[in-house]
Amino acid sequence: MRVSALADLHARDRDDAKRLADLLADAARDADVVLLCGDLTDHGRPAQAEALLEAVHGVDAPVVAVLGNHDHEGGCAPEVARILRSGGVHLLDRGGAVEIGGVGFAGAKGFAGGFGRNAVRAFGEDALKAFVTESVVEAQALRAALKGLGTRAKVALTHYSPVLETVATEPVEIHSFLGSSRLGQALDEGGATVAFHGHAHHGAPEGRTDGGVPVYNVSLPVLHRLGRGHLALDV
Repeated sequence: MRVSALADLHARDRDDAKRLADLLADAARDADVVLLCGDLTDHGRPAQAEALLEAVHGVDAPVVAVLGNHDHEGGCAPEVARILRSGGVHLLDRGGAVEIGGVGFAGAKGFAGGFGRNAVRAFGEDALKAFVTESVVEAQALRAALKGLGTRAKVALTHYSPVLETVATEPVEIHSFLGSSRLGQALDEGGATVAFHGHAHHGAPEGRTDGGVPVYNVSLPVLHRLGRGHLALDV
C-alpha cells in the first residue's frame, strides 16, 4: 500500500477550501490512503472543520487523521471530530485504530513533555503533574492501539513528535513543547512499522526511534522546504 502524509493544513474558512482541495487531491493521486497528522484547522472552529471537509469530499482515497493542538484551541474539539467523521474521515483520537486494505493505522494527538533525560518529570506542583500525566496517557493510548492491530504493517500517526531528531533544528527552548520520547517508546513497544507527525514547522524531515522505527515530520512548512506538498511512501 502507498500512503501520502501531510500535517498542519490550518484550514481557515470556506475561501481556503480551494487551497486545501488542491493539496489533498494531489496527495490522493499519489497514494491509496491519505494521512493528515493534526492541526487540520487554524483555531479549532466548527466552520473551519466544515471548510476542510469540503476539500476532503474531492479526495478519491480513504483519509485517516488525528487532531492537533490548534484543533483544540476553540474548545470545540469533539464537534470538530464529529464533523470530520460525518464526512467519512477516519479520525483517530486518544489511541484509535482502523484497518484499511490489510494495513493497520493507529493514531493519537500525542502531547508535549520533552525527550530522554531532559523529559519533564511528574514532581512538584499539581499543574506540572497534570501536564506529565497528559503526556503519559497519550503515549499509553497509542501503544495500546498499535498492540491491538493484528496487521503485518502498522502505521502510526501523531501530531506531536515522538523523537528528538525531527525537532532538533527548532529552538532548544521549545523542544519540550514539540513532542515526547514517551511517544517514541510507545511506537517501539507497540510494534509500529513507520510513524508520521507534524507540529514542528521548523523541524527536520526524518528521524528514528531508539528501536529503529522510521519517523517522518510531514508538517507542510517542512514539506514545502523540500519542494513537496506531501510525502508518499510504500508501507
